[in-house]
Amino acid sequence: MSRKIAVIGMGHVGSTAAHYIVAGGFADDLVLIDPNTDKVNADAIDFEDAMPNLPTHTNIIVNDYAALKDTDVIISALGNIKLQDNPNNDRFAELPFTSAQVKVVAEKIKASGFNGIIVAITNPVDVITSIYQAVTGLPKAHVIGTGTLLDSARMKRAVAKKLNLDSRSVTGYNLGEHGNSQFTAWSTVRVLGQPIAKIAADRGLDLVALDKAARQGGFAIFHGKKYTSYGVATAAVRLANIILNDALTELPVSNYREEYGVYLSYPAVVGRNGIVEQVQLDLTDEELKKLQISADYIKTKFAESQAD
Repeated sequence: MSRKIAVIGMGHVGSTAAHYIVAGGFADDLVLIDPNTDKVNADAIDFEDAMPNLPTHTNIIVNDYAALKDTDVIISALGNIKLQDNPNNDRFAELPFTSAQVKVVAEKIKASGFNGIIVAITNPVDVITSIYQAVTGLPKAHVIGTGTLLDSARMKRAVAKKLNLDSRSVTGYNLGEHGNSQFTAWSTVRVLGQPIAKIAADRGLDLVALDKAARQGGFAIFHGKKYTSYGVATAAVRLANIILNDALTELPVSNYREEYGVYLSYPAVVGRNGIVEQVQLDLTDEELKKLQISADYIKTKFAESQAD
């Protein structure tokens, strides 16, 4: 059975994800879609130039929505990153642009007969994931946002650096919106065989500062190079591989939670059928309050996007 992935939007993030897929040999067929035909065709040739020096071959298909019909995973990376260059560090600055674009793209995905899994990176990701699901009519479990898979990685990086560890040695989650209302659920974080609260007390870690470092990580990168790419592209491709491999991995991704009536990031088991099982965390009262605030914020913004 051939593995087929599509990347829609070949900007900084989409092209990074596509390169990771080609270099890793993760797909047999890769569909690249972007309205800038010169750019997407140039990327396709560039990837083909890479192949003689790679151990695997990938068939590249350019700007063909019909090719989505039998695609396993679509990665949505479209957007206009320049709109995020604002003093408020607000991912919702992209919403008027991306919500309009996504509605058009989602209609084309639907028309293709696509019946796979959508992985959305496009910001503001929780609202955009909701729009993809609403327009395509795909089951909610088949439309997933990268969400706080990236923010949780940033939290692990911040904690690990303080403790002089590999970031994969830290477990735990950032929850809620992939944006300013997200937070680190410290009750879920463990390191060195201990809850983080105990390690923090023993070693004088400032959890408030670490939470801020996780939330601000993206903006530190953005202010340095005017976009982020490697962290989020890697998260998206990891998610795509987990779906293709039916790996049944627990991840904090943007998924539809019935009790909040909205897409937000909360751990779920991901496999070939998308969201296979939703996890139930034992959060503190304070964390539950933060999650509700985050959910309400996403809900308000989704309503705004539907009113346009």
